[in-house]
Amino acid sequence: MLSISPSIAILTLVITILAKNLVLAFPQPEQSSGTISLPSRTLLVNADGSFNHEKAVVCNAATALKYRRNLMILQENNGGVLPEGMKFIDVPQSQIQTRQEQWQDEESLTDENDDSEWAVLNIIRHDQDRLFTVGKRYNPRTGSSDLWVPSSLCDSTSCSGKRNYNSSLSSTSQNKTGVFSIQYGDGSTVSGPIYSDTITVAGVKVQGQEFAAVTNLSSSFASDPVDGVFGLGFPSISNLKADPFFVNAAQQNALLPCHQQFRAISRGTNPKFYNDPIEYHSVDKSNGFWQVKNASVAVGGQNVLSDFDTIIDSGTTIMYGPPDMVKEIYAKVEGATIFDSDEGFYSFPCDKVPDISFSWGGENFAISSENLNLGRTALNATTCAGALAAKDLGLGNTLLLGDSWMKNAYHVFSLEKTAVGFAKLK
Repeated sequence: MLSISPSIAILTLVITILAKNLVLAFPQPEQSSGTISLPSRTLLVNADGSFNHEKAVVCNAATALKYRRNLMILQENNGGVLPEGMKFIDVPQSQIQTRQEQWQDEESLTDENDDSEWAVLNIIRHDQDRLFTVGKRYNPRTGSSDLWVPSSLCDSTSCSGKRNYNSSLSSTSQNKTGVFSIQYGDGSTVSGPIYSDTITVAGVKVQGQEFAAVTNLSSSFASDPVDGVFGLGFPSISNLKADPFFVNAAQQNALLPCHQQFRAISRGTNPKFYNDPIEYHSVDKSNGFWQVKNASVAVGGQNVLSDFDTIIDSGTTIMYGPPDMVKEIYAKVEGATIFDSDEGFYSFPCDKVPDISFSWGGENFAISSENLNLGRTALNATTCAGALAAKDLGLGNTLLLGDSWMKNAYHVFSLEKTAVGFAKLK
């Protein structure tokens, strides 16, 4: 049996981004939550407070490639047809650097690539008499739907130092037909055989969970602190063509209610992280994403756009929207101007960070100045870069809301309700 078990009552994926901690929890009845904090990080802001344009360009290309890949999987799993409004966007491979090149100066295992990804702090155990640790950090992604772990059969340098899965140590392991292979937005690749096994996540047991035990990892993973990926999206974007862990947990009545919670909490935590109530909004899971409809955005309290979709993605660093929509938003921001038309980055006066908020028909959830401001456009400049960029990702009339958004509200991803819940932070 493959078991993922942290040292707290429920599975808690703890991610620290900028000055905030983000927590993902699979709650069970009569169980309480715990947290493990990692150091704060700032990916796109240099030590001198300026905007790291080079890394931002790489993030843009990585996100574009990621969603091109997602749409390819969605099309394949949808009988060869893309949903209406979606399209493929070409992304020049020349824009992509390897992960090792991007963060070659970042070596600390606790930084998790300096705000570029979140890590699950957990332990994977086999079901033999002796405890055998095979994993400790997995990247949780609501924009992906597959689970993979390094295999004990991987002998490449990229697997060196990573905890791995040995199927011979598990009495419930079954080798499945086919091979898992995927390329991520940064150009990195993994591949290997497919297995099913009984997986336990903090006491939540799922039988027959399919995952990949990868035997080939591209060189960029050699410096990557995470051991694998824990997909939290819906089955329609699964490259394994299998139900993700939390879907199986619900189907097997292993977790009631079945939902995932992200909460952003400031340092010096309060036992209660959010203000009631949590407002839930239905998602269209057919596209594979946690896609919430009927969104609106306001600037300075004045509504700018309404009736568009939003995708909430924990695996994306900032926020993106179609160029015409983003242009309309920044048109209401005093002093805003586009300073990189190719990459879609806008700037605004550093002493007048705009008040931008989102709503889905209930409360207005504001983006803090800390999370909206990516730093000065140049050293000693008076203008700062905004965390909302204009980029066509082929998603139609949809804004992609990543970490810069998620740090501003408590999120609940509820399979039971087929909805995303938002609540004000304490």
